[in-house]
Amino acid sequence: MVIALAVLFITVVLSFSLGAKSIPPFEVAQALLGQGQENIVAIVGQLRLSRTVIGLISGCALGLAGTLMQAITRNPIADPGILGVNAGAALGVVVGILLTGALGVTSTMAFAMIGAAVAAGAVMMLSSSYAGASSPVRLTLSGVALAAILSGVTNAIVLTDESILDTFRFWQVGSLTSRPVAEASLFLPIIVVGIVLALFLGGPLNALALGDDSAVALGSNPARIRLVGLLAVTILCGGATALAGPISFVGLLAPHLVRRFTGPDLRRLIPLAMLVAPIILLLSDILGRLIGGGSEVPVGIMCAFVGAPLLIVLLRRGRSRSIS
Repeated sequence: MVIALAVLFITVVLSFSLGAKSIPPFEVAQALLGQGQENIVAIVGQLRLSRTVIGLISGCALGLAGTLMQAITRNPIADPGILGVNAGAALGVVVGILLTGALGVTSTMAFAMIGAAVAAGAVMMLSSSYAGASSPVRLTLSGVALAAILSGVTNAIVLTDESILDTFRFWQVGSLTSRPVAEASLFLPIIVVGIVLALFLGGPLNALALGDDSAVALGSNPARIRLVGLLAVTILCGGATALAGPISFVGLLAPHLVRRFTGPDLRRLIPLAMLVAPIILLLSDILGRLIGGGSEVPVGIMCAFVGAPLLIVLLRRGRSRSIS
């Protein structure tokens, strides 16, 4: 935990310091206090502060959401997208743009959260419609099927309306530069609710990892655990998607990296994944700034380029421990 906090602190310092114009940490500290050269104060206080804050908030949310999904489904390649939550949030934003023409902070969050909640609820209903109970296999298959349907509906709406396409395509890429700090802070309260729920699920999810029968024998309610976990995923993923757009691989990769050091104990895995995920997201953003030359590569694209090879290496080496 201490090492993760130290690495996160260093990553935050690098996020403030590196970019098209490199700024020494001492000058960064001065700029955050409103002192120093005016152009540096503007770069640090207006641009890099907002993207760092967004990276921290959305990274924590995505890391926790991915960890919860892998635990709930007992599937090591599960992430929020596997339950259609990302697809639901994206469709919610598209519907919001269709109805209003443009979305502000509150409306984006509201439509994304509604879409994510509807998708999560639909998955739970589909997966429990047979034999009266939800299982990891049915939950996963229902999520994959629903995600495909929702993505198809989203594409159909976007491709038939040029104005929606112009608005949606900038949000769809995934970026940490879309909002100032004041707007980003509006997302924090709802995401904190999801974080609190996730932190309280460590023990119950450990019981669930033993199997439904064993969990019941230990006094746990598997259906209730999955429901609360799905609620937390909906809040975390919906909030992060509304804030930064759909960003892949962060929620998938962070639990794998952490599990190599903590083992399968979710009481340790969940809080550490919450710290490691923003490190991955911010480092990807920094790399996108440095390799873009005069422009920048959006963080959603960089996460795919960085996350996919790293995940393949982890899986091929077989060092990621079993969830169950």
